[in-house]
Amino acid sequence: MQKAKAIELDVAVVDGVELSGSWNRMFEPRAISEYDIAVLDETTAIPGAESLGYCYQCGKCTAVCPVDTVGDYSPRKIFRRTQLGVSLVDSPDLWLCTTCRNCLRVCPKEVNMIQIMPAVRERAVLDGKAPDELLTAFENTARYGNPIGESPRKRAEWAKTAGVMVPVMAQKKSPVDVLWFVECYPAYHPRGKQASVALARLLNALNVDFGILGNEEKCAGDSQRMAGERGLFEMLAEHNIKMLSKYTFNHIVVTDPHAYNAFLHEYPKLGGDWPVQHYTQYLAERLSALSFVRSIPRRITFHDPCYLGRHNGEYDAPRRLLTALPGVELVEMGHCRETSYCCGGGGGGMWLDSFTRDYTSERLSEKRVREAIEYGADILAVTCPYEVPRFEDAVKSTGNAGKLAVMDIAELLAYSVGLTDEYAAN
Repeated sequence: MQKAKAIELDVAVVDGVELSGSWNRMFEPRAISEYDIAVLDETTAIPGAESLGYCYQCGKCTAVCPVDTVGDYSPRKIFRRTQLGVSLVDSPDLWLCTTCRNCLRVCPKEVNMIQIMPAVRERAVLDGKAPDELLTAFENTARYGNPIGESPRKRAEWAKTAGVMVPVMAQKKSPVDVLWFVECYPAYHPRGKQASVALARLLNALNVDFGILGNEEKCAGDSQRMAGERGLFEMLAEHNIKMLSKYTFNHIVVTDPHAYNAFLHEYPKLGGDWPVQHYTQYLAERLSALSFVRSIPRRITFHDPCYLGRHNGEYDAPRRLLTALPGVELVEMGHCRETSYCCGGGGGGMWLDSFTRDYTSERLSEKRVREAIEYGADILAVTCPYEVPRFEDAVKSTGNAGKLAVMDIAELLAYSVGLTDEYAAN
């Protein structure tokens, strides 16, 4: 591949002035076609990846890309490397994107990494080029219905510790108002289960007629789809749609913003079209029915999940819940709402920490924890099941243990309403 060669004329006449040698080179175009862009053309020929070729190197994405704050990364840089002959299918760049959507928010050419990355990753997965830890998550999901590798029979065991009724649809055998789609980390991860118990108690306190799928539920699969396993996603979606179609309910409430995204945008394409809300949206509409009996005199900041905020435009419901808590001082970090940092878990990043460690100076979750500490927060409130374990690990790894608690909003609400006896920052 030859580099572009600047055009120099022996003599150029510009507005009657003769310019010779290197002085005239600025007056002639240096065509991008002088690069060998065969590799770029191969990438943009992949269905879904066409918009990578739209980039005109303005650099707006670099200024907002969270991965660039801990590494050397952005759609602009990916385009340039591909333009210079680096195959994206073979590059580590392919797996560093968390699909946070911040670049698309500012891109004037609509270079859509939310379409590009899954499309190119799918090609890499088919070619056997995905990182091993990601393949493990795929294999676990295909075999067990969850990326953690837990037994499907244990999916509803968390409900036994809730202390309230958590009806399983197969046993209830009657219509419900709300079908609660719990998801994997809230069903299996220790901290996720604590948030699920809190939400179950809140639903009971509100006299909600609800049920869960229990063992009939499998992972919603949206993160696997964004990580390049569309076939696995479709298998999971078809299963969940089949199970949900067995029962009568009015709408779905989900714990996980990634599941919310799937049910809102992807499941309807496969025949699973139901009204869906994230749990914060559902609870925010019922705030007047909650009686708060405990104060939480703490300084709380909120981390906007990418798939609830930038992907789906919900910023207010979580804040309505937090500001309703007695005693709370809600402080916004510099990066919040549309400009919020990413926790690093999206787009398969939840299962790629070992891989990304070699290409970044620190984890995105660690950078976010440092920002929360900078703003004097006692509690970092979250509403995505990926975030509690990611941020709690980051609190420890940044040396801030004991300085910052990470709490799901459901846990904070349950404590303030008097449904649980303690919270992490008391």
